[in-house]
Amino acid sequence: MSIGNSPEEDRPPVGRALQQARIDARLTVEEISTSTRVRAPIVQAIEQDDYSRCGGDVYARGHIRTLARAVGLDGDALVAQYDEEHGGRPEPTPPATLFEAERIRAEPRRPNWTAAMVAAIVVVIGFVGFTLVSGGGGDSGKQAAEEAPSPAPSKGASDKPSPSRTSDPKPSESAIAGAPADKVTVRMTAEKGNSWVSAKDHNGRLVHEGVLKEGRSKTLTDDKRLDLVLGNAGGVKLYVNGKQVKHAGEVGQVQRLSYTRGDPEAG
Repeated sequence: MSIGNSPEEDRPPVGRALQQARIDARLTVEEISTSTRVRAPIVQAIEQDDYSRCGGDVYARGHIRTLARAVGLDGDALVAQYDEEHGGRPEPTPPATLFEAERIRAEPRRPNWTAAMVAAIVVVIGFVGFTLVSGGGGDSGKQAAEEAPSPAPSKGASDKPSPSRTSDPKPSESAIAGAPADKVTVRMTAEKGNSWVSAKDHNGRLVHEGVLKEGRSKTLTDDKRLDLVLGNAGGVKLYVNGKQVKHAGEVGQVQRLSYTRGDPEAG
């Protein structure tokens, strides 16, 4: 009688899982290297489950988490699988060893109680002398504190609550339509599956990269131009400067798009 394989035996190795997710996202090794800043030879080696270029387990785990985040995988799960496949994490230091080290380190010389008592007496004598010289200064200080007027609340301070700031505001489509004319505004909503998204500003600086999950939105702005890479262009609903882009690409197609303040000419 044959026995079926366990789920652990069926799952692909860590490197193969990362490679397949990258291929599914229609991304090249060079694009992943650019977005994650992990050198292309290291990316290629990890996808072949060769971690000799990583410089040790600590760096290997960090690279795995970074690459997993870029292709939409669970980095913690892959790191746990890596530990299983490579002998696990190093054993923690036994408590007895820690206790012994702490005991040896925590044996300072005995305190000089005579010096401590002399210092305390000096402080007490100084305080008594100050009280006799100032003569009731404590009461006058208290009275002055009681007579000082309380600061008046600023006008309108309690009329309105302070507006809260959000890290990723999600304005409605009507708000997008009112986007300022002196900027380029792009709003993306993943409607047909997940899509890998990368965006750079007019200086070529990477301002966003990652997987836009189905049903989620992202809004980006720049003073002059935004350069986009959409891994699933046909699955993304795209608004540029308040106008809908009717056809950004096909489902599953990788598209590279650039928009300026005047785009699109025809919505």
